Amino acid sequence: MTAPDVIENQQVAVPNVPEGWALVRVEFTGLCGTDFSILHGTHPRAESPLIMGHEITGVVEVAGAHGPPAGTRVTVEPLINCGTCPPCIQGNRHVCRNLNLYGIDAPGSLAEFIALPASVLIPVKETVPAREVALAEPLAVAVHAVSRSGMTGGEDVVVFGAGPIGILTALVARHRGARQILIVEPSDERRLVAQNLGFATVPKGGDPVATVLSITEGNGADIVFDSAAHPSVAAILPQTVRVLGTIVLVGVYKKPTEVDLQALTFAENTVIGVRVYTRDDVERAVELLETDALGLGRLPVEVFALEDAASAFDKAMSASGKLKVLVTPNEDLMGDRRS
Repeated sequence: MTAPDVIENQQVAVPNVPEGWALVRVEFTGLCGTDFSILHGTHPRAESPLIMGHEITGVVEVAGAHGPPAGTRVTVEPLINCGTCPPCIQGNRHVCRNLNLYGIDAPGSLAEFIALPASVLIPVKETVPAREVALAEPLAVAVHAVSRSGMTGGEDVVVFGAGPIGILTALVARHRGARQILIVEPSDERRLVAQNLGFATVPKGGDPVATVLSITEGNGADIVFDSAAHPSVAAILPQTVRVLGTIVLVGVYKKPTEVDLQALTFAENTVIGVRVYTRDDVERAVELLETDALGLGRLPVEVFALEDAASAFDKAMSASGKLKVLVTPNEDLMGDRRS
């Protein structure tokens, strides 16, 4: 990215590899909503010129000390923390007060190679297709969200938004034993994706609140996941959750949004924020991939060549039925394109 909304293909030197780091040959980079705000110049930290990309899948080219050996397929925990602030000292590095990420505050993976500390590389078994490994980072967000919700099994769940994070959250919640899951999504194409995965959805033009109440005997859901982060959703969250129920804010609101705090207070609801994931969440996501517990091979994914990254962004931002858009510098992986 050379300027807001400008993507150019450039030849740059292979990154230097500091001691203790590794050089990773990139296989796939996933695009997400954070990347869109970076591209538009609205992200509070990212500055051009920048090699974007923080959803990273690759193979270790040059191993770092105490890291996976060369030839190992890895996913990446792309967080950069200071290690000295109170959250870091308390073991909560994912909410570091000075949290940075590769692809935002340091060069990312929309390139052939990326240099990374060996400690952020997490090996993935070769039996997992690379295009599914590429879902590890957003899957870790979903794992973290469901973990934060306190789900134990048997709950009625609502998920707002059938984008990648919403669908992955619903899949993890189902795996964790949710009794029933309803997905609220205005896009016809993405609503169809949810239905094809076996989820109930609010019909086109339907009233989300009325639908939730109708399937929960008028009580509201036990847990509501907001992965849409839209003011229209915030306005009805208190109406969709039961008394003493839980709302989990998975998506990131771009600005302060009105919400009925009186309703939340009177119902003694719990509201939980979600910011990225812990190392344990990433490792749990890898475990789910390696056991094929969620069947992520069913998700509609489209693959673009690195040279066509601008088109990849256009596709990703269209909220189409392609749930995830991946970019690869490897022509051999273009065969992983799925309809």
